[in-house]
Parts: sequence; structure tokens; C-alpha cells
Amino acid sequence: TKPQTLLLLLRIFWYGKMYELVFEAFEEMLRHGYTPNTFARNIVVDVLFKIGKVGAALKVLEETEVPNFLSFSIAVCNLCKLNDLINMRNVLRNMLRNGYSLNPETFLSVLNCYCKLGRLEEALQLLSLMITLGVPTSVSVWTVLIDGFCKPGQLDVASFLLDKMVQSGCSPNIVTCTSLIKGFLEAKMPNKAFKILSTMESRGCYPDLFLCNVLIDRLSKMGRYDEALDFFFNLQKQGLIPDPYTICSILSAICSSQEFLLLPLLISGLVIEPDLVMCNSLLNYFCKAGHPTGAIEFYNDMIHRGFKPDKYSYAGLLSGLCRSGRIHEAVNVYNGIVQEHLGLDAHLHTIIIDGLIKTGNFHSAIKFFRKAGLENFPLDVVSYTVAINGLLKGGRAGEAYNLFFQMKDLGITPNIYTYNLVLSGFCKDRDVKMIKGILQEMSDVGVEIDNSTLNLMKSFLYKWHCYRPVFELFVELWDSG
Repeated sequence: TKPQTLLLLLRIFWYGKMYELVFEAFEEMLRHGYTPNTFARNIVVDVLFKIGKVGAALKVLEETEVPNFLSFSIAVCNLCKLNDLINMRNVLRNMLRNGYSLNPETFLSVLNCYCKLGRLEEALQLLSLMITLGVPTSVSVWTVLIDGFCKPGQLDVASFLLDKMVQSGCSPNIVTCTSLIKGFLEAKMPNKAFKILSTMESRGCYPDLFLCNVLIDRLSKMGRYDEALDFFFNLQKQGLIPDPYTICSILSAICSSQEFLLLPLLISGLVIEPDLVMCNSLLNYFCKAGHPTGAIEFYNDMIHRGFKPDKYSYAGLLSGLCRSGRIHEAVNVYNGIVQEHLGLDAHLHTIIIDGLIKTGNFHSAIKFFRKAGLENFPLDVVSYTVAINGLLKGGRAGEAYNLFFQMKDLGITPNIYTYNLVLSGFCKDRDVKMIKGILQEMSDVGVEIDNSTLNLMKSFLYKWHCYRPVFELFVELWDSG
């Protein structure tokens, strides 16, 4: 019952994150007639913030008779984590009025908050204040700022800050370089990214697994598959063990480059504990590599191992069933999924519609599409394009064109495949008026005619040369690029 004992208990409960016991110990102090000191009140303030009771925390801080630096620092850091700029600024003002200035850690918390919320001008002002006050600017401060400007693509400012960082005598670390390299790769400026990487390695700072994952992922998305594979092969030389994210990135590169036979070579001897994302990537690989039965078997193995499937898992299973020719089983699985799960995206509905079309079940495919629309399931431009294709193949051209115009009325913008599909249909139907309209629309929105549709247009013009207005419009569009 001594105050020192209760204060010690309070500290232990605080460090142990036993927040209910913190309040019990504090109330015990009050029951014994002790007046909790500032340190005890600081603990309560911190715990209240951590359990989300911001108003109560600010009230306890306000009622603290003799707040110290820690009182304000705890409040500022917690409010920064909560992205509560308004209250954070109020506490900062009170802190300065009480004669306390920010230490480097508190400055870093505020700076990180500004950058997370995109308040980059205020972040730069805070950096200027730090320099003016003589507060040390650590590598973490510069890294937070550089990363903050990389995320919205302001790479010129990020590069300027890197130069200032080096001029101030602070050496960038691997985290700093990762932000810049990722930023330049996302901006499709690989030469600048590789220049930073080269400079980094010349100073003895080699990529860690996170940076290698970034390089493999971004290079794959840029279509630079060979370079992505080189970085993957170099992991072992650097003593780095791939993780599930690495495997997902390299699977994406393999599927996009269609070098499917590389996978066994790449993962031979690796022991990796997979997560759900990696499992979904493998399902996609099996389907695209022409092993749909492998996708079905792998899905069953996933379930056996205790994985809870998500929409991507279901998409992999449905693709496997459709590509294996087990369309009726796919339909049954699809019906079960849509009855039991909400929040499914358009891709799942498109898979079953496309599967039915490819097996010649055009009428069933359109029936599923119509049902999806009536049930308000999400349908995107790909869904509509697949359905239009099914209607055209099923000999229901009029419905296909109506669906095309309905899609546009709903605000769904046709893509290059939709336009070429509809144009091909109009050519086959010899509908001069609609051909002219679609050609003009494609020209207006900057959509090119693909080779197969172009050949169909040539055939149309040769066979039906009497339709000179179409020919003239076609030449005009061709000349204008």
C-alpha cells in the first residue's frame, strides 16, 4: 500500500501492456489518499491514447497540474500515430508555451505524420525549423522526408533532398535508397534507379531482401523479365533467402514472359513457408502454364493445409475447372461461391461466363451475365466484352450491339478489345453506318485497330467497294494516324 509500490506496479503494468491493471493501480492510489504524481498521470495518458480514448487522454493531460516534457511528448507521438493533426498542433502549442522544445524523436514523429498525410510543405518547414534550432537531422529524418516525396512521384524534390542529406554529412542507408529506387522504377526511369543502386553498391551497401523484392517486382511489371530473373538468381550469391513476396514477384515475371519451364529451376531446393498470396500466385501459374488440373489439385491441398480461400483463390479454382473442361462442375462451384460470399469482384463472374463461351455454351453464358446484372454483382469492361463476344458467337448480333451501347450508358468505357470486337461484328454484318460511327469513335478516343480487325476491314472494302464513304473515312483516319 505504499505509494512507491503502487507506482512500481503501474510501471510494470504499463510496460507489460496490461492496460486494465494500469487503471486499477491508479484507482488504488486514489483510494489510499495518494495524489498521483506527473509520471503516474503520464502513464495513464499514454494508455488512454493506446486504447483509442483520445478525449479522455487529452482531459487527463489538461488536468495535470505540473506537466513535464514527457507529458507533452507522449501526447504528440500518440496523436501523430493516430494522424490527428488538429489535436497534435494544439498540444505542440501548449508544449512550447510551457517552455519545452521538441527533441529529435518527437520531431521525427511529427515529420512522419506530415509525410504520411501528404502535408509535404509543412514537412519541409519542420525540417527548416530543426536545422535553425540546431536539432540533429538523423538518417531517419532524411529517409522519412525522401520517402514522403517519392510516394506522390515528386522525384526531383526527393533527389534534391538526397543531395542535401549527403552535403550535411549524413550517409543514406539502404532504406533511403530503396525509396528512391522504387520511386524511379515506378516512374519508368530505370536508368536513374540503377545509378543509385550502383552508387550504393560501390560504397559497400548491398541490397537486402526487401530491395531485391522491389527490383524483381517493378522490373517484371515493366516487362524487363531477364533483369528481374537476374536479380532472383543473384539472391543466393548474396546469402539472401527468398520469401513468399519474392516468389509472387518471380511468378508474375514467369507468367508475363511465358517462360513457364523456368519455375522448377528457380525454386529447386528452396524451403519457403507459403502464405495465401503466394498460394494464389501458384494457382494462377498453373492455369497460365497449361496445367489446370494442377491448379485444382493445389487448391485442394491448400484447403487441406488449413488455408482460408479468398476471391483470388476461387478465381484460380474456377479457371482450373473451366480450362480442364469440367464446366458443369465449375458452374456448381460458382453458384456455391456467390451464395455464400459477398464482396466478390467482376473477375470471378467473368471467368465463368468466358468458360461457358469457350465450351460453346453461349446461351448459358449470357444467362449468367444477365443474372449477374440483376443481382447487382460488379461487372467491368472485361465482363461486358466477354459477354458481347458470346452474343456475337451465338448469332445474337443485335443483342451484342445493344449491350455495347448499354455498357457506355452505364459509364463503363470500352477498351481496345471491345471496340475491335464490335467493329469486326459490324464488318461481318456489312453495316456501313455503324462501321463509320465506330471508326470515328475509335479515332476520337485514340483506340487503334488491331491486325485481325484491319484484315477484316480490308476484306470488307475489297468485297463491297461500292461503299466508297467508308473507304474514304478509313483512308482519312489512316492518314491522320
